[in-house]
Amino acid sequence: MSTPRELGYGAVPEWHAHARCWMAWPCREELWGERLAAARRAVARIARTIARFEPVTVIVRPDLVADASLELGRGISILPMAHDDSWTRDTGPLFVAREWGERAGVIFRFNGWGELWRPYEQDARMAEAIIARIGIPAFRSQLVLEGGAIELDGEGTAIVCEPSVLDPARNPGTSRAEVEHELSAMLAVEKVIWLPAGLVDDETKGHVDNVARFVAPGVVVLARDAKGPHRIVLEAAREVLELERDARGRRLDIVPVDLPEPRRRPDGRLLTASYANFYLANDAVILPSFADPADQRAYRTFGQLFPEREIVMEDALDVLQGGGGIHCITRDEPAGAS
Repeated sequence: MSTPRELGYGAVPEWHAHARCWMAWPCREELWGERLAAARRAVARIARTIARFEPVTVIVRPDLVADASLELGRGISILPMAHDDSWTRDTGPLFVAREWGERAGVIFRFNGWGELWRPYEQDARMAEAIIARIGIPAFRSQLVLEGGAIELDGEGTAIVCEPSVLDPARNPGTSRAEVEHELSAMLAVEKVIWLPAGLVDDETKGHVDNVARFVAPGVVVLARDAKGPHRIVLEAAREVLELERDARGRRLDIVPVDLPEPRRRPDGRLLTASYANFYLANDAVILPSFADPADQRAYRTFGQLFPEREIVMEDALDVLQGGGGIHCITRDEPAGAS
């Protein structure tokens, strides 16, 4: 079978126009515990904000549809479907498109972040279900890869954190070269930039969407922690990015964004609070806020980066308690000819 690249498909960057945002209703009680109701209120609030700019569909477990409908309100589509939890960035498909706008979906394998959480079998089927719902071609990869583990510029460049992608619990025995070959075939990636680590205590072993994000071809927002616990890993990431060039041969313009003050779980582990975990909606940037003085600095930085978009800050603390952020609970579906 021909690969997406052989058929003329390539990865679509998040700043491309969207047809829809896909989200999912929180339902893993073992993860959320007594915070589950707060997480659902937060997801509903963020969904309503995104719906100001683009259509939103929320996947909801059939037995929870009535309650979710009340929380979400009008103007948001609900798709009753069995699933395991709310992280559509990781469980939804990655989208590719041809130059003339024809879209397809790529299904990477999902195994609960390296068997971190079980069950995950329903989430492992989510990408296929979304693609079928849209009615576009599907391509399957044998690589285990979550959407939050890869950042794409739409021009052939990807950024990943090595410990997550080469995790033996995800892709045992797989080499960098083998990952690069698969990303080339599936997403038309020509250059992979490998960062040495993600944020400290990131349960995913280093999702790049908390560390470094493309905001335009050749321009990368990079989390910065001048004096905090993430300083060493983020300085190492900066050193790599400063030395690299993208697939077009450009040096990267790196825009630092300071992290908020560290927040910790009850057991002392750090929470992965990062302004890099933003979502680009049509004509807007949905930027996480953490009730921290750094919120306003991040707001100003993103206003300078996206003068043509409305910057909307949304409280991400309740979602953060589950281990993710706004980008983690959203999956953009690009607009296209099909």
